[in-house]
Amino acid sequence: MKYRTLGSTGLNVSVVGVGTWQFGGEWGRSYEQREADAILGRARELGINLIDTAECYGDHLSESLIGPAIRSNRSEWVLATKFGHHFHRPFERTDEFGPADVVRQLEQSLRALQTDYVDLYQFHSGPDAAFDSDTLWDALNRQVEVGKIRHLGISIGSNRNVHQTSRATAVGAEAIQVVYNRLDRAPEEAVFPSCVEQRLGVLARVPLASGFLSGKYKPGDRFGSDDVRSRRDADEQDRLLREVEEIGRSEVPEGTDMAAWALAWCLRHPAVTTVIPGCKDVAQVEANAAAVALVQDGHPQDVRA
Repeated sequence: MKYRTLGSTGLNVSVVGVGTWQFGGEWGRSYEQREADAILGRARELGINLIDTAECYGDHLSESLIGPAIRSNRSEWVLATKFGHHFHRPFERTDEFGPADVVRQLEQSLRALQTDYVDLYQFHSGPDAAFDSDTLWDALNRQVEVGKIRHLGISIGSNRNVHQTSRATAVGAEAIQVVYNRLDRAPEEAVFPSCVEQRLGVLARVPLASGFLSGKYKPGDRFGSDDVRSRRDADEQDRLLREVEEIGRSEVPEGTDMAAWALAWCLRHPAVTTVIPGCKDVAQVEANAAAVALVQDGHPQDVRA
């Protein structure tokens, strides 16, 4: 495994982390504790030390599976979660960024995660009006002062949201989470330059473009109604999958696993600290970790291998 320093936080994170939206039940299946234990246990064996989750992956459901799985070795993990939403049922949630409610969300997350602190607490895809609330950030920074949060971050909803990115340092945030992959390079235009200028860590989410860059799907394939990908326009999905086929022919070296290539592709950008792909089982954890073999040495953030 390779590791990079997450911006100015001083946290050394594995260049491949574990995204856990799937634990919340919106990706076509539900999970039992033993399955979460196996996934995170194997991730640890492979040197992965970063877990990203959220309050609304289920009603703290993803967090409640992570907590027991890492309770015995909590200090070995960099644990990132988010705030700003109430989950009601699959694919239905409402915003709640009021300072008092956010503090309640934090307490609920700490209970679910069975820990007394989170390493990175992220503003979760909220509107600029909520982001611009000084009272929200005052309340969050008080939680940093008492040790319940080690570092603050921003998970921007639009990967062109330069307003929130540019104000990260001003509100005390040290990391940006953003959608970035070979099919969606928008952050390169303005978000990444702002991150570099402020020395912000960057967590690239959806690095496999919701699995499209795994190479497993073809135009015409469809997902079940319990899978969040079923909500995508069918014509747009087919267009993206045709683009994936062309990328596979023209860019992916022969004999190279496309998913591993796609993760390494993200990690080659100087602004990107880590990728946080989801993984439905142990085999996918192993496949994601294998991308490290394709990551070139000499990235400005590499701290050890």
